[in-house]
Amino acid sequence: MRVFKKYLPLMVAKHVKTFFKGRIYIHGRGRFDFQSGLLLMPNQADLPHRQTVLEVNALIGRLHMDAA
Repeated sequence: MRVFKKYLPLMVAKHVKTFFKGRIYIHGRGRFDFQSGLLLMPNQADLPHRQTVLEVNALIGRLHMDAA
């Protein structure tokens, strides 16, 4: 499990894309699971979780487009 002391979306996106499956914790945002290189939306997601998942997954998509 990787702990991010600050919410830096690009750094989180690179970690999730690289390690493909696992769990991260972002101070002030909470715990997130990821699988298949994308953050998973929790069943009972509050607004900060939902915004974080959408933002990081959008960045991961951009990283995939830049690599191609």
